[in-house]
Amino acid sequence: MSKVGVIGCGSWGTALAVVLAGNGETVQMWCRRQEQADEMNGTRENKKYLAGVVLPEGIQVHTDLQEVLTGAEYVLLAVPSQSLREILEKIKDLLPPEAILINTAKGLEVGTKLRMSQVTEEVIAGSGERFVVLYGPSHAEEVGRGLPAAVVSCSANENAARAVQDLFMSPSFRVYTNDDLIGVEIGGAIKNIIAIATGIAIGLGLGDNAQAALLTRGMAEITRLGTHLGADPLTFSGLTGIGDLVVTCTSRHSRNHRCGLALGEGKKLEQILQDMGMVVEGVKTTKATMELAQELHISMPITEMMYRVLFEDFPVQQAVSELMCRDKKSELEMEMLGV
Repeated sequence: MSKVGVIGCGSWGTALAVVLAGNGETVQMWCRRQEQADEMNGTRENKKYLAGVVLPEGIQVHTDLQEVLTGAEYVLLAVPSQSLREILEKIKDLLPPEAILINTAKGLEVGTKLRMSQVTEEVIAGSGERFVVLYGPSHAEEVGRGLPAAVVSCSANENAARAVQDLFMSPSFRVYTNDDLIGVEIGGAIKNIIAIATGIAIGLGLGDNAQAALLTRGMAEITRLGTHLGADPLTFSGLTGIGDLVVTCTSRHSRNHRCGLALGEGKKLEQILQDMGMVVEGVKTTKATMELAQELHISMPITEMMYRVLFEDFPVQQAVSELMCRDKKSELEMEMLGV
């Protein structure tokens, strides 16, 4: 039995806490608001973010970071990508020196354009040997209810990746290991942009062919950027590549998909985000990715159009038209040239 400190009481942090408690681990969760902590401890349910999922008795919720982190062998970071740096600054002096850090946030940091492992290294120097990302095609709404899922534990340190694999493995939650941090993090981040685009296509009523084209060409963009940065191209055919892309682009549980759907139906982004009341990671990641692609001279036409739609109020119908009317290309040759 291990003590796991979970930082964040959103839907995903709660679902993973349920998995851990089901495996017999002691789970201490941290949230910002005392009202939420009291409600979760009292009702044994996270009604705002994961209604209907019972919290096992092995889970306790606190607002005191020190209480959650003291003696923790693992620290699960279940916060939005744009909040990760702030949280790391808060906890870095409270972390047990040998605790393994498990990150679930998927995105690129706005401004720095850094992946989450790079953000962590900037705040906690030398953290690479104990840093693990847990990514893959998995929605909290299903994982929390014990439906089958498979994810990836990825780290530069094989022992850390295997330790997290052992921590989470269960009959309904299968964990594979990988050491390609760049590929896993890029796949996990950029698929959210493609999910917004796919949602728009559905909202516009463009049909299944358009969705298939967006997923396929979206994966081409992900692979193009990832391999330029040094990723193993095989990673993008795995769970954190095509697996994560498919589930995020097609599932009703996906916030990015739902955001795109509403945009395609004619709603404004500000109102969509307000109505959802939860972070849509793909929005800010679009900005960071567009800046990174321009800096590296990487062609990412879907990402570029999503940037224009999200941040320049570009009409979604016109975005579709411009994507369809780009210059003629040969699929395989153009991929090799990276354009």
